Amino acid sequence: MNDITMRLQADHLIMEALKEDISSEDVTTNSVMKEAVRGEVELICKQDGIIAGLGVFRRVFELLDDQMEITFFCEDGDEVKKGEKMGLLRGDIRVLLSGERVALNYLQRMSGIATYTRDVAKLLAGSKTKLLDTRKTTPNMRIFEKYAVRVGGGYNHRYNLSDGVLLKDNHIGAAGSVTKAVQMAKAYAPFVRKIEVETENLDMVKEAVEAGADIIMLDNMPPEEMRKAIALIDGRAETECSGNVTKENIERLTSLGVDYISSGALTHSAPILDISLKNLHAV
Repeated sequence: MNDITMRLQADHLIMEALKEDISSEDVTTNSVMKEAVRGEVELICKQDGIIAGLGVFRRVFELLDDQMEITFFCEDGDEVKKGEKMGLLRGDIRVLLSGERVALNYLQRMSGIATYTRDVAKLLAGSKTKLLDTRKTTPNMRIFEKYAVRVGGGYNHRYNLSDGVLLKDNHIGAAGSVTKAVQMAKAYAPFVRKIEVETENLDMVKEAVEAGADIIMLDNMPPEEMRKAIALIDGRAETECSGNVTKENIERLTSLGVDYISSGALTHSAPILDISLKNLHAV
């Protein structure tokens, strides 16, 4: 995440997280630290994984004190090992204590997503299929979670509802049919927007192809039915598999040859990566 994106899209979210954690004051820190004392603390990895979110971690402390000095010994996307010293923070001990939890929450969450995504992406190695995330993200965390997916080797599906046309079952129900929904989307949406249709059976697939959909999602179909659907589409649209895809069951889809497999689990089910700030002392 570059500096411009951080300032424009992330700073206000980080500030809200800090305000959530410090509504008026950090009463514990203010009890034991009456005045500014310079100190340092180490950023330690407690679990093997992929690191993501170091820039966000840094930004938490910079928003509290722009004099904070932070040195990292790794970068986003690196494999880190249990016990590895990943960074060193120097500055006002009060800031180190008050910013610790929010900074670690971001770093642990984002690194957990990157680690889980890397594990799933490895299962698609050697195929043409790209691994996609979804909009099943934590509210107000999407920019961070989707960035972590990219760090882990996945790709982003549309960022939000303004980003592309995806006609799901309820949109099709509202329009009256797949054909009508696609026609309406083509009439309304800018021509640069691709139109994706979610299908649940072969009849819907056939209708989506004939209506001129750009991407056809095969949602919650058995693998053999997906195989028939891909043959029916026959390259006339890009293909995406979806429906409760996890690290444990994605292998059933890897031989299908679809263009994309989307998985909400990348963001909604990834466990955090255990990371701590340790050995705080005055300098």
